[in-house]
Amino acid sequence: SGVLNLGVEGMMIMGAVGGFGAGYLTGSPWIGLLAAIIVGALFSLLFAVMTLSLATNQVATGLSLTLLGLGLSGMIGTSFVGQPGVRLPNLDIPVISSIPIVGRLMFGQDPVFYISIALTAAVMWFLFRTRTGLTLRSIGDSHTSAHALGIKVIRYRYLAVTFGGACAGLAGGHLSLVYTPQWVENMSAGRGWIALALVVFASWRPWRVLAGAYIFGAVWIGQLHAQAFGIPVPSQFLSSLPYLATIVVLVLISRNKRLTMMNTPASLGQPFVPDR
Repeated sequence: SGVLNLGVEGMMIMGAVGGFGAGYLTGSPWIGLLAAIIVGALFSLLFAVMTLSLATNQVATGLSLTLLGLGLSGMIGTSFVGQPGVRLPNLDIPVISSIPIVGRLMFGQDPVFYISIALTAAVMWFLFRTRTGLTLRSIGDSHTSAHALGIKVIRYRYLAVTFGGACAGLAGGHLSLVYTPQWVENMSAGRGWIALALVVFASWRPWRVLAGAYIFGAVWIGQLHAQAFGIPVPSQFLSSLPYLATIVVLVLISRNKRLTMMNTPASLGQPFVPDR
């Protein structure tokens, strides 16, 4: 939609604490996951109001909300430190989940794994196969032209930002309800920034974002296994591998101007103030 949201990290960590808190208080990981999505969406609405309705700088606002999210989540999560959490169970698909290696890898995962694949397919279909999706993309390319055609630019952007915040909240819920079913301050550990880097890496294509996310996940899991097997390499270096890999990819892409600008919304980061 042309909105540059640098508050993803803050939305993710707020989703994590909201999801853990709701799951802990109700005893239901599903309610926790729903709460994470809602918290992420509400936090993104704060960003939307400031950047879309008040026309504040998107970069500065996003950075501010990330810092706010990190601080606020730490304050809220103080009472949850050391408390037992609830965990979303894995969904073992009968028969095919028992296939060696591939079965457990693809058909014995947690629900968020399948939700991520379904969401990617749905977003691809929406953006490239529906009139509303094509309209949203046109707003990202030229919000002034879209406005001249009578398109409600602000309304579309509000919906897009809210959906993005809900997805960030879902990711945060995955951290506190699946990956590490307990509350740890700053448990997002920069993953929101990695998500932003993946969008550039993927040239704004949903299926490439999914592939990049799982590549990053593989590197992350790889460094954990390397530490567990006692490979004689400093643990600090192994822990930094996912971030180093991201930096290397971004540097390589930035050297190719065609790749850097490929599919980038022309109005990205530009404020839109409709004529009164």
